[in-house]
Amino acid sequence: MDKAGKQAALAELEEVFENSGAVVVTHYTGLSVAELTKLRTTLREQGGRLKVVKNRIAKIALKGKGGDAAQGLFTGQVAIAYAEDPTVPAKATADFAKDNDKLKLVGGVMGAEVMDGAGVEALAKMPSREEMIATIVARLTGQASQIIQRVNAPGQGLAGAIKVIGEQAAA
Repeated sequence: MDKAGKQAALAELEEVFENSGAVVVTHYTGLSVAELTKLRTTLREQGGRLKVVKNRIAKIALKGKGGDAAQGLFTGQVAIAYAEDPTVPAKATADFAKDNDKLKLVGGVMGAEVMDGAGVEALAKMPSREEMIATIVARLTGQASQIIQRVNAPGQGLAGAIKVIGEQAAA
């Protein structure tokens, strides 16, 4: 890779580390091109990406985030999975690693926090941003309808009592 290519790769990785919700670091030794393509396709469908990176350039792009722990993730043949939603790369890589033992979850970087492989698997079990928003909206609308029912209940009770009194007076 020439100097201009290295500078472009560095700029791209700096943007990835800055703008991604989470970056999952994996070792892909032994995976075929077809298997890597399958993982890339899965990530792309969910809004993420997979990129094979040069360790030295990745360490420079981190700009000291995560300290030595983050720097230590980048050894061997490394590919990073990343997306805006922090759960997307974790879920996609963890699911793929279950079916294919050649992909190893090394760890991840989420902001200034550094995770090991177990941390990535824990992140994979969390609900996605859309699922969280749907849950919150469902709870808010459910509570709003309960409030409306409780506000209307005394008026409905009073109307029922007046109707009964009116029927008794008519009889």
